[in-house]
Amino acid sequence: MNTTILDRHLRHTLPRGRVKRTHPAGCPAVALYLFDPEVLDGPLSHDEARAVQAEPAYWSFCWASGQVLGQYLLDNPALVAGRRVIDVGCGSGVVAIAAALAGAREVVACDIDEAALAATAANAALNGVDLSLCGDWSARSGDFDVVIAADVLYDRDNLTLLDDFRAAAGTVLLADSRIRDLANDHYRLQTVISGRTWPDLDEFEEFNQVRIYRAARVDDGLSAPAPDPVAQRTGSPP
Repeated sequence: MNTTILDRHLRHTLPRGRVKRTHPAGCPAVALYLFDPEVLDGPLSHDEARAVQAEPAYWSFCWASGQVLGQYLLDNPALVAGRRVIDVGCGSGVVAIAAALAGAREVVACDIDEAALAATAANAALNGVDLSLCGDWSARSGDFDVVIAADVLYDRDNLTLLDDFRAAAGTVLLADSRIRDLANDHYRLQTVISGRTWPDLDEFEEFNQVRIYRAARVDDGLSAPAPDPVAQRTGSPP
């Protein structure tokens, strides 16, 4: 694929930025076009990392929660197989792609960022899966069996989404490393898995512990067997 469009989007954040094909350590079965750290002399500097986080091209990094939730779906395909799924805040598309690879009947990837939707489309093609795209969660159409979401709780105001997700689908699978207490009894912790942003932004260690939650209106018999309480899936960018 010609990555010019993605490079152009990325350079709004990093003038020297470009993407390259890579496989994130936490979900290696999925190939993604992500930020290429080789354009820099060594790892991101502190100031560069702060700039990325201040005006982030979120889609150009595969965040820990996305990798962990994507791998969780691949390890437990019955959670989405044959179901209509929507991925909210899809970013690079890693979780949506994993859901499609796990056998979902249809996957809708939703993000308000046009660049993220472009990246998700490119990454879906890279992995040979078909996804539908949606630029506005409130404008979604049809009924869904499963809502999947990773790293959407970066702002506590977004906690209101938890009830919205439950109203939209019978099952919700949520991955988050930022908020320890969801203050919502409907969400049950399934497991905690360690992961790192890819390429690595050297975030605080506390943000590398990803908690996966599940909420269901009724017991559908699809609770996945939990892995070890804390599993290690870490690595350094190539």
